Parts: sequence; structure tokens; C-alpha cells
Amino acid sequence: MAWFVLIALVLVAITFLHLRGPSLSQFDAPSGQRFTGGDTPSDEHDTVVASLQVNTGSIQRAPYRQRLALMREYMDGISDGLEIAATITPVNVDGIPAEWVLAPGADPARRVLYIHGGAFTMGSPKSHRNITNRFSEVSGAAVLAIDYRLMPEHPRMAGIEDCRTAYRWILDNGPDGLTAPAERVYVGGDSAGGNLTLSLLAWVRDQGLRAPDAAVALSPATDTTFRSPTLKTNMETDAMLGPVFKTMSRVPLPLMWWFSWLQSRISPKNPLVSPVYGDLSGLPPVLVHASEAEMLYGDAVRYVNRAVAAGSPAKLQSWTHMVHVWHMFYPQLTEAREAWDEIGKFIAEVG
Repeated sequence: MAWFVLIALVLVAITFLHLRGPSLSQFDAPSGQRFTGGDTPSDEHDTVVASLQVNTGSIQRAPYRQRLALMREYMDGISDGLEIAATITPVNVDGIPAEWVLAPGADPARRVLYIHGGAFTMGSPKSHRNITNRFSEVSGAAVLAIDYRLMPEHPRMAGIEDCRTAYRWILDNGPDGLTAPAERVYVGGDSAGGNLTLSLLAWVRDQGLRAPDAAVALSPATDTTFRSPTLKTNMETDAMLGPVFKTMSRVPLPLMWWFSWLQSRISPKNPLVSPVYGDLSGLPPVLVHASEAEMLYGDAVRYVNRAVAAGSPAKLQSWTHMVHVWHMFYPQLTEAREAWDEIGKFIAEVG
């Protein structure tokens, strides 16, 4: 019995000292620029939500073991039928499958490394072509979208390493086999890709590499300890993530932390996977977009507030009512058009 009590105490100590991060509630005050579209969601928004419910509802009702494959298939088909003006060219990035996305008039010496979202388990350059095409248009740059290794086939660290490899590569390699230093380089990502983007920024700084001229994170996940208050308060208003994570929300947080550690062998509070807990000083200009209705809104607020407190030029722009990563619904959503205009302005300001 004494041994059982001792083991239990050790597990509790490990849970709260090594898996749970410090409280960040002092960084919860909303900040930045707000875009309001009225007191209620628009008809455009309701149309998007209805489409999501139709396309994902059947997947959620499928047997659990089939859902990931079905979600991957659904995501990869999101861009099907869209009119994309950019030229898409496959490329091998030191062993990582990727593609160059060049909008008409894009400058090959201006380059964007884009890291797609998908909960680290799904998504691809193909699924995000509507985003990478628009990013190339508003930045006037060639966008490199990488097909980084996904979980559960690969450990979480594999995707992180792929992003690092791709960043080193893009500094000296452009489209069409161009081997020359980039004149300007940017990093962008959404959701899980936003997490990888923000983690990458700190690594680039610590490695002494050339820093990106700017970074853009769309609805980023910044805290793998899942302690942001909006993960619960916005569950009912998040049309995309809410239905997926409602069951998970019933699991006690300490069990979630242990599951995260067992899955990746990385503490959930480690800045590798929770950039909000890292040293956020000395970072390049960062623009973060988030919807005030989505579960990850608190992750965005806390990251920007901590970065600003550390002296880094971070900026939050938020929209009311929007779905998670609403940018992918360009041009049908007015708010998506607004958001891309703001990204274009941001890129122009930093040069």
C-alpha cells in the first residue's frame, strides 16, 4: 500500500511539475484590432457552416478507425474545382515532398514557406491550395508548401524537423531550380501549421539563422496543455472544431497531458509543441489572425500578449463569428476577403 501511495504521489508531481505549464491567465485580456461583421453571423457564414456540417457529419458518424482516412480524403478534396491562377510545380526539398505555388507576377526572389494545418494528422499542400494561391497573390512571392510528415504514422518531432529542413532550404533555393539567396523570406501557417510556424521562429532565432522578414499565423494552436479558457467557452460557437473535440473535452486535463507525452515523448508544456510557453523575445514581426468564436481564440490572444510583453512586434487581428481558418473560404466570405487584404497590407508594411 505504501508503494502504491508513493507511486501515485510521484505521478501527481510529474503531472503538475513537468507536464502542466505555468498559468497564463494574466495574458487573457483581448488585444489588437477587431473586425466586426454585425451582431449575428452573415448568410455567407451560415452557408459555409451548412456545407461543413454536410461534409463532416457523415465522417463523425463513421466507425472511429475509418475517420482519419475519411477526413484526409475530405481535406485533400477541398480545393477541387476551385479556380486557382497560380502555377503549381512539385519539388523535392531535401527529401520532403513539396510544391511551389506561383501566382502571376510573383517574384521568385521573394519566398514564403507555408505550413498547412490539419491537427498534425491530415492536410497537404493540395488541401491548402486556395490559401497558398492567395498568399502568393497578396505577397507577390513564390510560396513553398511542404508535405511534412504527419502523425500517427510519424512522431510529432518528425513534422517539426521537416519544417526546419524546409526553412534552411528555402533561404537559398527558389522555384524552377533557382539557386540563389532569397531577397525576402516569410513563414506562414494555419492551425497546426500555425503552431509549427511559431515554434520555427524561436528555433531560427536560437540557431542564429537568417530570420524571416515576417510571419503570419492563422488561427494557430499555441498551447498543447489545452488550458486556454476559450477551448471550453467557444466549443458551441466553433462550427469546425467544436463537434470534433466535444468528446475529448470530457477527458480530464491530466490524462490529456499524459496522452500527449506518451504520443510524442515531448512534454506538452515544452515550447517545441507549445510556443506560447517559450522565450518570445527577439522575434520578427508576426501577424496573428483568429476568430472570436473559435476554440483557439485564447491561444492566439495569449501568444500575442506574451510576445508583445517580451518586446517582439506581434499583432493580433480578430473577427467575430468566423469559423476556424475562414481564410480558406476566399472569396465567398466577405471576412476572408478582408483578412487577405490585411495580410497583404502587413507584408507590404514589413517589406
